[in-house]
Parts: sequence; structure tokens; C-alpha cells
Amino acid sequence: MTLPEPRGPVSAAVAAALPYGPVDLPASLVAHWRDGDCPDDVSDDALCDEDLQIFLFTCYGLHYQGWAGIDDRWEWEPSLIELRAVAERRFERSLWRLTGPAPSIVPAGLPRVLADLVAADDGPPLSAELGRSASLTQFREFVMHRSIYHLREADSHTWAIPRLSGPVKAALVEIQIDEYGGGQLARMHSELFRATMDWLGLDTRYGAYVDDVPAATLAVNNLMSLFGLHRRWRGALLGHLAAFEMTSSLPNRRYAEGLRRLGGPPSATRFFDEHVEADAVHEQIAAYDMCGSFAVAEPDAVADVWFGAACCLALDRLFAEHLLTRWAVGDSSLRVPALVAP
Repeated sequence: MTLPEPRGPVSAAVAAALPYGPVDLPASLVAHWRDGDCPDDVSDDALCDEDLQIFLFTCYGLHYQGWAGIDDRWEWEPSLIELRAVAERRFERSLWRLTGPAPSIVPAGLPRVLADLVAADDGPPLSAELGRSASLTQFREFVMHRSIYHLREADSHTWAIPRLSGPVKAALVEIQIDEYGGGQLARMHSELFRATMDWLGLDTRYGAYVDDVPAATLAVNNLMSLFGLHRRWRGALLGHLAAFEMTSSLPNRRYAEGLRRLGGPPSATRFFDEHVEADAVHEQIAAYDMCGSFAVAEPDAVADVWFGAACCLALDRLFAEHLLTRWAVGDSSLRVPALVAP
């Protein structure tokens, strides 16, 4: 991937420094986002802060496959990590405001609490819109947004594997094996999604559309990286995955129907069709075998599991609201709509 374009003073300063090797970043950058600089209200909402979200995405990218021409030693450069930590605290603060406090949860009852949380979610009907009436241009836009995640699908959640043991680890590995196609390249979900993009005439290189998507899309992806990179958030990462799997089957059925309505062949709809079947099974594994076992093994972290699931649902809701609001008035949901084919 090439380094994303900056969207504000901090991301611009970091983007300017990265090509020249690890150096101490100016202390003034830390002061820009230091806790207490902004009032604890919507003016400090990191979820819609373009500068902060592209900065975090840039930092997290160093832990995945890196950036073209950027020294890998930047991954753990102390001044960059310090700056990232300040940005992450702002991000976490916005997430807590969005979800509110976790309810009282008995460890044995966690799977039911997750099921109730998912059932109560009344997010915007994005999948119904894509299934029934979205245009080909709108479906392309949706796929461009989702490519930021699906072209590296499962990688963030895989970071939890070495931090777990026993039945929790086994359950997570069972889910991840399917995500990686059982070790067969052609069956990897990221490769199936690439086939969908190819039929839609989109650039299938990972990260090709990072500069085109807004903060709402970046936040969805940064959330997984935040949870995945911090051992203290391992419970939240599991909760996130559980919510993702528990809300996936029906929307993917609608996405497949929408793409077929638009003329998509089996090779283009296979990604969505695969998730209809796989995630119906993953839902039970994630809720009971993975999160249920984790709650029994680490009862003090049960609230973290709920928080991760709640964050997943909340940020997906904000993402869907962004797309539907823009489309409702005839606008593109992208920052650079000219790049979308007619």
C-alpha cells in the first residue's frame, strides 16, 4: 500500500516524517490531542475526526503489511507510539459515550446477553436498500467502502489467537480457518471479495480506496485494529467478532440478491453467498463456544466482551447512516465521488 493522503495537521506531519526513517516526532503533535485539550462532548468526537482516523489507520497499517517505501522500524518508534496512544484515548472516549456503560452480566448468561443486544439493534436498513433498490453505482460505492476491511478479512481478529487458550482459542481458530479458506488461496474470503470487485470494475489492490472513504468507514476498521493490537482488549475483540458473525447472515443474503438483481454472475456473488452459510454456523460458535467459554475463564472481562459487541453494532450503524443519508439526497457516499464508474 502507498501511504494515505493526510487530512489534517497531525496526519500531515506524520506523513511528511515517515519517508525519512524513524525520528522523534515533535512534542507539539502530542499536545494537539492530549487528554483535556477538548471538552468531553461532541466537539471531541473522534469518530468523525478525519485527521485522527486517517492517522490511526496509518499507524495501524505499520502492523499489517506496512507501507511502500516506509522503514518498518517505524512500527514501534516511541514518539509515534506515544502520539498514537493519545489518539486512541480520544477514540476510546468517543466509543464509551456511544455505547454507554455495560449492563450487569452473569458470566454464564453472556451468550444470551449478546443475542439480546443483537436482536435489539435497529440500525438503518442498508442491506435491504442494497438488496432491493440500490443502483450499480451505489453498490460499487458500498464495495469500495467495504474493501478496506474485506481485502484483509480476519487479520485483526487473528491477533487474539496467541492471547487465548483452551476452548476459547479452539473456537476462534475454527472460525478463522473458514475465513482463510481452509488454507486454500482461491477460497479465502479476501480472494472471493476480490472477485466481486473485479466484476464491478474496481481496483482490487488492497487499500486502493482508502483516500476515498470518510472517517466513518475508517473508524469501523480502526476499531478492530485497536482491539486487536492491545491485549487488554482481547475480550472486546471477541465480542466484536461475535456481533459481526451474529449479524452477518441475513445482510449477506440481501447483498447477494442485490448483486444478482444488477446482473452479477455467480463468481461475483460467491463472497456474499459464502457468508450466508458460513456465518450461520459461526454465529453459534462465536456466542457460545468462544465468548461463553471466555466469560467462564475470565469473568472479570465479561463487560469488555459486551463493549466490543456494542461498539461493532454502533459503528456499523453510523457507517450505514452515512451511506443512506448521502444516497437519499442523490449524493455520493465517497469523499472523491469522481472515481466511481458511472
